[in-house]
Amino acid sequence: MDSLAFLERGGGKLHAVYVLHGDEDFLKRQVLAALRALVFGADGNDFGLSTHAGDQATFAAIHDELQTLPFLTPRRLVVVENADPFVTRHRAVLEKYLAEPAPTGVLVLDVKSWPSNTRLYRLVASAASIGCKGPAPYKLPDWCVQWAASRHGKQLAAPAARLLVDLVGADMGQLDQELAKLAVYAGSSPRIEAADVDRLVGSSRAENIFKIFDALAAGRPGEALGILDHLFEQGEEALRILGAFSWQLRRLAQAARLRGQGLSPAAALEQAGFPPYTRQAAEQHLRHLGPGRADRLYDWLVEADLGLKGSSQLPPRTQLERLVARLSQPAEKEARKRP
Repeated sequence: MDSLAFLERGGGKLHAVYVLHGDEDFLKRQVLAALRALVFGADGNDFGLSTHAGDQATFAAIHDELQTLPFLTPRRLVVVENADPFVTRHRAVLEKYLAEPAPTGVLVLDVKSWPSNTRLYRLVASAASIGCKGPAPYKLPDWCVQWAASRHGKQLAAPAARLLVDLVGADMGQLDQELAKLAVYAGSSPRIEAADVDRLVGSSRAENIFKIFDALAAGRPGEALGILDHLFEQGEEALRILGAFSWQLRRLAQAARLRGQGLSPAAALEQAGFPPYTRQAAEQHLRHLGPGRADRLYDWLVEADLGLKGSSQLPPRTQLERLVARLSQPAEKEARKRP
């Protein structure tokens, strides 16, 4: 079962053994919290909870915990963290345990790998084998919208969700933390807009990115590269810098496309989502790029994104410097290069 489906339905029937498999720790924490509520009740205490390290735990110790009668709770919940080595060492006895589990104990195995071609996999109920893998990156904005509504009681606007993912990245735990802060920041307002995300989450980073674009549009590539170097020296991650780049460049590309369809510069920039106070600078950026290079912005962003995620052997810093160099070239110079 997928973890998001498990969380949505609230756990369902209680099983003797659960396996949380995958590499998204945030989803594992959420599923484990749901299991604790299912085992102990929403207002129950955690006297019956114990956790063990998978590289040190023995089956004998785990089995004794599961068989011991609970105290002040209806059941015991025994969690083996990073349980891959535990499962490897004790696979045979785990298979036997599943045939006759403890009547008042619930075992949770937290693993990275859970291959479907094993007997142990087939013995665990499908509803208790919970995949904790994050959504594909393109689905994360939709998840943010749903999570903001279900967990924080706020309506997250679609542009705000896209900007949040651009600025924060694909770490679901960090996205949840930022959503919690945004919910508090929004106060009595039921809706979180892109401007709220820009102010609260990306203000300092976005401010530096805007300075980079201002320097590029003014023909000062050295200054733009200097700001980029400063971001790296401050410990900024390359993918997060690219996220802030992406937010700006995608809107510029959209505005350029709308200009090509006959809209005025003001109308194109408004429809592309530029606030009034940024439109003069954005129009200068478009003139600097020229229509030919503006059409290539999406391609450059995809290339940079894939490169930072492993398709290029160049250092991340070099890849972003190359992107800045491409953006720094004036439209007139680009035009003279064409045959």
